[in-house]
Amino acid sequence: MIATGVAQEYRFLDEVSLKPDKLSYFRDSIQFSVEGKIPIESVVTPRNPELKLMIVAGDRQLDLGSIELKKNIADYSYKHEYKIAFEIWMESAQLRLDFYQGKRNADKAFESRILAKGVITTPFLAKIGKASPGESIPVVGLMIPSGTQEQGISRTFEAAVQFAPGSADFRSNSANETVFKTLRQFLVAHPFVESIKVTGLQSPEAAEGRNSKLGMDRAEAVREELISRKVFLKDSLIQTTARWNDWFDFRLLLREYSGLNSAQKERYYSVLLDGTDFLDQQVKLKQISGFESVARNLFPKLRSAKIEVIARSGSGLSQSDFNLLQTELQSSSSQSSLSYKDWTIAAEGASRLADKAEIYAKMTELFGEALPYNNLAVIRMREAQQTLDRDTQEKLWDEAEWLLNRAIRIEKNPYSLHNLGQIFTLRGAYWEAYKLLSDASVMTRNADFLMQNESLRGALDILRGDYKLATLRFDYPFTSPSQFFNKGLAYLLADDYGNASIAFEESIIKDRSYGYGYYGLALIAINSGQKEVALIHLERAIQANEEIFQRVLIDPSFDEIREEPEFFRILKK
Repeated sequence: MIATGVAQEYRFLDEVSLKPDKLSYFRDSIQFSVEGKIPIESVVTPRNPELKLMIVAGDRQLDLGSIELKKNIADYSYKHEYKIAFEIWMESAQLRLDFYQGKRNADKAFESRILAKGVITTPFLAKIGKASPGESIPVVGLMIPSGTQEQGISRTFEAAVQFAPGSADFRSNSANETVFKTLRQFLVAHPFVESIKVTGLQSPEAAEGRNSKLGMDRAEAVREELISRKVFLKDSLIQTTARWNDWFDFRLLLREYSGLNSAQKERYYSVLLDGTDFLDQQVKLKQISGFESVARNLFPKLRSAKIEVIARSGSGLSQSDFNLLQTELQSSSSQSSLSYKDWTIAAEGASRLADKAEIYAKMTELFGEALPYNNLAVIRMREAQQTLDRDTQEKLWDEAEWLLNRAIRIEKNPYSLHNLGQIFTLRGAYWEAYKLLSDASVMTRNADFLMQNESLRGALDILRGDYKLATLRFDYPFTSPSQFFNKGLAYLLADDYGNASIAFEESIIKDRSYGYGYYGLALIAINSGQKEVALIHLERAIQANEEIFQRVLIDPSFDEIREEPEFFRILKK
């Protein structure tokens, strides 16, 4: 492929190809080849011809040296392969080919050509806990929980209440009653509710109606049922929403549907991901052989309202014990009237980081246990997240690292290994971090811990270029939009656009203001040749997140649409 550049005629650098035609980051390096011919003209033969390749960005540059030329009858030919260690300044750099002739060691090139602008660094999108300006601060670190319950770790309950065709009247049948029974059991173990969301759905069936009112009515019906049964202490937490003319939930059902093999499902995904609107996709789906059977099995499940509750377990001290704790915090004594468990409960129940830090610091004086050292380290890590001052961050990370190593000397445990891995990740020491996270994974089978640990390992797999392996790390019930985004990114880089699209859309549903889910969908669209769809998703991504706007300006993935009027309209908003 002829390399792109400024629209101009070249005398000696016309026949140049760059493969691949865009520079991409992969496993710490950029790999490409340059191939071409320099004509030997009948009138003027180039004297002392020389080719040099440079990577330049502002006042930074990397001289890649001269390219060997082979003299033939009608031309000089050349081909050279490169593998260059990537540096962050190269992300917005240009790859420039310079042609020299005449006097040897000339200072000025006779002709220059830009072969590539920027480097595609899609793996750098992986969310590893770094805080960025304008975005919500990621929560890092895992506290060692006390007792038998995994206190402080958020869990998610998901279930669907079913409705009759075209109806929003709640039905008290055995299936729906089981949903409420299971929800109550979940809340007994996880009484600290963080969010409650009820999403009304409706099937594409004719009996389900032709507007979105039915889905919202179903959501409201379930909300009223939750209130009348006094399921939650704070009914104000219940949020209702609806989805209509949206194939997202159908795709989720299709993923788990055993009535189709992988090849058959791909036919459906090719339609559902083509970027056309709901009605156009509906027409195309009906043309697929066997669709009526699939619809009979799956559409009834869409006559529903989904309940999603995020909650955590935990408990607190009595008032008298709390008062005693406050007294002992001010004491210099190394003895306590409260038990070790009382102290851990108090620390877990404290709402402010400063209060938690004070309790855990005192616990390091009272008890020779790994827990207070580990948990105090986590607090220091989270305090580091709240400052953009590099020196302050480094000091807090240093303190956290010392505390974690102390915890490991007392008792080698997966939590402290994970947290050390998180610190190394934030510092860019990815290989050292990966080894720590790998050691942590083999020390426990706790599902909550593994969900957090493996998702960070998956993010590092993305950065390390092990995309297929990364997809295996994300088979957990996530609640965070960033974790769903990482899951989608792994599938995108592994060229599995179907699963990537589902994960990106799940990220959007978790938090539409996050923005990266839309950016992921835009990358799928542009890689699939769907420029209009890519522009739609880019506009939504930019509106949601200022940080994404800065990335769009330099990402070579969107070179094909960078000159489009619609692209500039989006950027000017």
